[in-house]
Amino acid sequence: MAHVGKTRLLTSTLTALILLGSLTACDDGRKGAEAAGQALAGALSSLDLSKTAFDGADSQQTAQKLKDITAGMGTVKPAVTVDSVTVNGDKATVNLKYAWKLSSGEWGYTTQATLDKKGDQWTSQWSPASVAPDLKDGEVLSLASQSPDRASILGAGDKVLVTNRPVINFGVDKSRLQGKDPAASAAQVARLADVDAAEFAGRVRAAGPQAFVSAITLRADSAEAKALTPAKLDTVPGARIVDGTLALAPTRTFARAVLGTVGEATAEQVEKSKGALKAGDLTGLGGLQARYDAQLRGQDGVIVTAGKAAVKGQEQSADTTSRVLFERKPEAGKPLKTTLDPRLQQLADDTLASVSGTASALVAVRPSDGAVLAAASGPGSNGYNTAMVGQYAPGSTFKIVDSLAMIRNGMSPSSTVSCTPQVTVDGRVFKNAPGYPESSLGSVPLETAFAHSCNTAFINARDKVSQAQQENSARSLGIGLPPADLGFDAFLGSVPETADGTEHAASMIGQGKILLSPLAGAVMAASVEKGAPVAPKLILGESAGSLPSASASASAAPVIDKPITKAEATKLQEMMRAVVTSGHAGFLSSVPGAPVGAKTGTAEYGTDNPPKTHAWIVATHGDLAVAVFVEDGGFGAETSGPLLKKFLDGAAG
Repeated sequence: MAHVGKTRLLTSTLTALILLGSLTACDDGRKGAEAAGQALAGALSSLDLSKTAFDGADSQQTAQKLKDITAGMGTVKPAVTVDSVTVNGDKATVNLKYAWKLSSGEWGYTTQATLDKKGDQWTSQWSPASVAPDLKDGEVLSLASQSPDRASILGAGDKVLVTNRPVINFGVDKSRLQGKDPAASAAQVARLADVDAAEFAGRVRAAGPQAFVSAITLRADSAEAKALTPAKLDTVPGARIVDGTLALAPTRTFARAVLGTVGEATAEQVEKSKGALKAGDLTGLGGLQARYDAQLRGQDGVIVTAGKAAVKGQEQSADTTSRVLFERKPEAGKPLKTTLDPRLQQLADDTLASVSGTASALVAVRPSDGAVLAAASGPGSNGYNTAMVGQYAPGSTFKIVDSLAMIRNGMSPSSTVSCTPQVTVDGRVFKNAPGYPESSLGSVPLETAFAHSCNTAFINARDKVSQAQQENSARSLGIGLPPADLGFDAFLGSVPETADGTEHAASMIGQGKILLSPLAGAVMAASVEKGAPVAPKLILGESAGSLPSASASASAAPVIDKPITKAEATKLQEMMRAVVTSGHAGFLSSVPGAPVGAKTGTAEYGTDNPPKTHAWIVATHGDLAVAVFVEDGGFGAETSGPLLKKFLDGAAG
C-alpha cells in the first residue's frame, strides 16, 4: 500500500509540472510585451521618451529625436493607444493608434513599433515610422493652418456693413535691423505709432531674430496711415509697413459698440476656446463679432506635412519637397444678417459725434416689425454699449406707461388731473421742473399735464395707479420684461412690481427703481405707434432670438398677458402729438413728413447738489420710433431734443 501511495504522489507531481510547463509556454511573454507596449504608447502620448528603454539606442538621444520630429506640431500632443500586440518568440509587434486633435478636426492613423526581448525585459526598437506613417530618418512633421476670409456682417437689404478692408501694420522687422539696437527702434516706432513704448519694446525683445512685430494696425486710407511716409520710416532702422486686410465697418465709429471689432485673440479667449483658437488668431472682440465669432470665422484649414528638417538656425519645419500626411480645407464663414440701415446708422453716429465727456445714445426702431435700424453710442460712452444695455432712470418719458395705466382705469386724454406746484409724500417734496408754465397748473386735462410734463399731476394720481398696474402697463408696451435671448445683448428695462410711499411716487415720474435702456425707450414709443407690443429685432435668419409671447411654453419666461390695444394706443398717440403741438417740444413741428409725436424726460441721479440729470426724449415719426439719451445732459427738451430733430431731419431727407 505504501508503494502504491508513493507512486500516486509521484504521478500527481509530474502531472502538475507538465501543466505548469504548458501554461508557461502558452504565456510566451505576452503580458510583458503588452506592458511594454502600453508604456511606449504613454511615452509617445506625452512626447517624452527619456524614460523608455530602447534596444541599441540611448534613451536621451531618442527622446531628442522625437522632440525634433514633433516640434513643428506646436503644442499639440497625440493620444496614443495600443491597438494590438503580436508576439513571435523574442520579437513582438505593437500596433499603435494615434489621434491628434487639431483645431479643424482629428488626424488619426496607425503605426507599428517593434519590441525585443532580452532575458525577462522587453525593449523598443526606435524607428521614425512608429511616430508617423512611413516617416524616415531626418524627416520632421510640420503643422500649418490656413484661415478663410472672415464673413461679412450685413445690414438692411444685405448691404455690407463689415467686410475685409485694407489696413497697414506698422512695426519693427528685426531681420532688417542690420545690427542696430532693437530697443532703440522699438522706442522710435512706439512714438510714431503712439503706443505704449515699454509694452511694445517687450514684445520686440521677446520675438525671434527674423520676426516682424506690429505696433499698430491702421486703416489704409486713414490720416494716421498716410502720415507714416517713407521719409519717416527711413529714419528708423527696421521700421516697416506690412499691408493686410481686416474685418472693418465703414468708419471707426460705425455702430462700434454693437458690432464689436476683430483683433488677435486674448489669452483668456484662447484658453476658453478649447483648441479652437491659438495665439495670434483673429477673433471677435465684443459685440456681434464676439457673439457670432464661430459663424463669421468659419473653420480653419489644417495641413500636416513630412519632410527634411530645415537648415540649422532656421525655424524647425518641413522643407518645400515635403509630402502631405493630412489635410482639411478651410471652410468659409457665413455672413451675419442684421436690420441696421447703413444710412440711418451713420446719421445716428454723426448726430452724437459732438457729445463728448458723457455717455449718450440714439436708437431707431421700425414699429411695424421691430427692426433696429440704428443703435449708436456716442464718443463719451468710451466703447460701452449705452444704446442697447445701458440702465438709466427714464424720467418723464415713463409717463407714457403711467398714462396707459390711467387710461385702463377709465381715464381719457381729456380727463381732469391735479397739477399742483408741489406735492409732499411721506415728508419728501416733489416739484415740477424749473420753468413749468403757471398757466398749466391747477385742474387740467391729462393731455395737458402730459404735454407739459407735470410731475405733481402724475404723483397725485399714485393712489389710482398701483405699482403692479404700472409694471403690467410697462410689459404691455414691450418693456420691463424678464431677460430673453434676442440674439444680441439688450436690456429692455426693469419695473418693480411692488413699491410704496416715496418709492411709488418716484416711480410715477420714471425714477425710484425704474430703469430703461435707450433701446427700451425706442421700443416703448414704437409700441405706441404700432398699437401692439414691439419686439426689437436686430439679427435676421436662424440666429435671431425672440421675446416671450403668449404662445411661449410653460417653462419660458413670464409672458405679456395684456398687450396694448389699438384703441389705447390711439389715445397715447394723441397725447404724444400734443407734446409737439402745445407742449415743450414744438421745435419738432418743422420736421418734414409725417407728424411727430414725442415725450421728453429728465431724471435726477447721483449725490451732487443740485443733482445731475439724464436727458431723454422719445418720438415717433411715421414708421420710425427713436430714443435719444444723454447721461449728464440737463433737460431732455434742451439737450436731447435738438439731437433728435437733427436725426429726424436727416432721416426724412
